[in-house]
Amino acid sequence: MDPLVIVFGLGVGVLIGMTGIGGGSLMTPLLILFAGVHPTVAIGTDLAYGAVTKTLGGWRHLRKGTVDLGVSKWLAFGSVPGSVAGVILLELVLKHSPSILLTGVACALLVVSISMLFRALFLQAAIERERHTVELTTGTKVRAVGLGVVLGFLLGLTSVGSGALIGLALILVFRLTPHRVVGTDVFHAAIVLWAAGLAQLVAGNIDFALMGTILVGSLPGVLIGTALSSQVPAIVLRPALGCVLLGSSLGVLTKAGVDLPTWTIVGVPVIVGIVVALIHRVQVRRHPARPLPEALPA
Repeated sequence: MDPLVIVFGLGVGVLIGMTGIGGGSLMTPLLILFAGVHPTVAIGTDLAYGAVTKTLGGWRHLRKGTVDLGVSKWLAFGSVPGSVAGVILLELVLKHSPSILLTGVACALLVVSISMLFRALFLQAAIERERHTVELTTGTKVRAVGLGVVLGFLLGLTSVGSGALIGLALILVFRLTPHRVVGTDVFHAAIVLWAAGLAQLVAGNIDFALMGTILVGSLPGVLIGTALSSQVPAIVLRPALGCVLLGSSLGVLTKAGVDLPTWTIVGVPVIVGIVVALIHRVQVRRHPARPLPEALPA
């Protein structure tokens, strides 16, 4: 039982409980970069542990009344088969091509980090259009299934995106309030992660000893994070997470064989963080009365 992996699990679990983000977006690169786990096993183990962790978080959010069950259901109609398709492609094509697989994980992390930074800077106006629940028209159901297929496929292939990308869709497409974004995101992620995790189990890509070690830290972390989910200021944590994921994507790219200067892994995220902070400062000066989100979206 590696204490470092337990610490990783605790930290990621807290982030999952607070934000809905952190499973594949942080754990997969941590396992690959610092624990030396093979990419395929890291993805499979991460999906399996994430299913257990987000089931706990989803149950707690369901009890708090922060889950839109209708949106979750229709997203799952697309994301469950999409995630299984992603695992099949991983097993048949990419399992024996570590460099290609690592590049795919890095690109997914890059997409997630950019989406988080974009949300932090440019989605304040969306607050005025937020709603507590979504009317399930035919068009809404079709959009939910289509989004589910695409995001589920990416999740099954790389284990990245169950929180950040689906959370972004819940904001942009369904316009849910922050609390409902977090709850719906975590609840839906539990469903799709079980599907992808079971597919990885059949493929033999899960290290159960590693998974158990992660859960020792992540389960209490989720409980702590869920309790803190309504108290943490999104305006600071969201862009910080985006910068961390940007650094993770650059680190995974170097693992894939891309020749990047060592300083870029830390330097680029720091520079981006400074730029984001300056842009936010300008925005606050221009719109001092603009309200901040009541809670941290996933």
